[in-house]
Amino acid sequence: MLLRKLREEEHSLYNKAVTHPLQSWEWGEFRKKTGVKLERVGVFENGNLVRAFQVTFHRIPIIERTMGYLPKGYLPDEEQLSSLKELAESHNAVAIKLEPNIAQPVEALSAHSTIIKFLENHKAVAGKPLFTKYTFLIDLTKTEEELYANLQSKTRYNVALAAKKGVTIQENSTEAGLEEHLTILAETTKRQRFYAHSPNYFKTMWQELSKSGMMRIFEARYNGNTLASWIMFKFNNVLYYPYGASRNLHRDVMASNLMLWEMIRFGKLAGCHTFDLWGSLGPDPNKNHPWFGFHRFKKGYGGTLMEFVGTYDLIVDPLWYKIYQIGDSLRWKLLRLKAKVAR
Repeated sequence: MLLRKLREEEHSLYNKAVTHPLQSWEWGEFRKKTGVKLERVGVFENGNLVRAFQVTFHRIPIIERTMGYLPKGYLPDEEQLSSLKELAESHNAVAIKLEPNIAQPVEALSAHSTIIKFLENHKAVAGKPLFTKYTFLIDLTKTEEELYANLQSKTRYNVALAAKKGVTIQENSTEAGLEEHLTILAETTKRQRFYAHSPNYFKTMWQELSKSGMMRIFEARYNGNTLASWIMFKFNNVLYYPYGASRNLHRDVMASNLMLWEMIRFGKLAGCHTFDLWGSLGPDPNKNHPWFGFHRFKKGYGGTLMEFVGTYDLIVDPLWYKIYQIGDSLRWKLLRLKAKVAR
């Protein structure tokens, strides 16, 4: 087995070896343009690339160190962790945050304990999550009739209502479509009071991901108005719903309900075997949680609730890692205070 950094001409091979858009070559190029450092490593057996990963390094203000991030990578093993520690040292990192793309149905007996024990034995500790621990997966290999039958009764009613009212769903994967999305996103964040990436972040993402067809934009329209705009990712025959935005207009026509159903149909037509709804609450959600309504909305489409291994920080420098944690905690307290003042 050989681990080495990858070259530009191995772009296509790399994408076949990874399993999530956040590990795609295009995503890495996008992140580099946002100012972070990036390393790509391939695992070769008998000269063939069998696994790969990319990790980004983010500057920590004031202390002039970095924090690494490896989202949605493969099952951690000795070789990967050894390589990560070498990369961390070369980038002066205090730790690398791992969020493996390893999930199981929440009803299943836990198979994560062995992975967690392995990580803890290698100086990894539970870290602050950047990605949700749960998601709904929809099996797109089922027939359209089976998928529709799997919708909860209220969801089916809302989908039918939206279609009857004349809501239409269409793709608008253009720069104009992106501008429309950003306009609606600004309205959504102001109304729902949550943080979102800057317009430049999405514009840079569009420059890198749209060329391959990985990033698509869909709109729900009614009476000449765009009521909702969703950004979708399609990668290695899996469809993802990472970003949505909606207007507080004509909410009675249930545009978003029809949108998600049409995304299921789009995924099937595009040859995808799975639709990942990109995050949810856990099996016993708190009704007072700000995400509860979104969780309930996604649950209505009959997917399987999946649980990931979770978030673990592979510590390289214990002292500076503690200093980093203190600083990060203070930073978030200030951001929350700023948000309250803004209200």
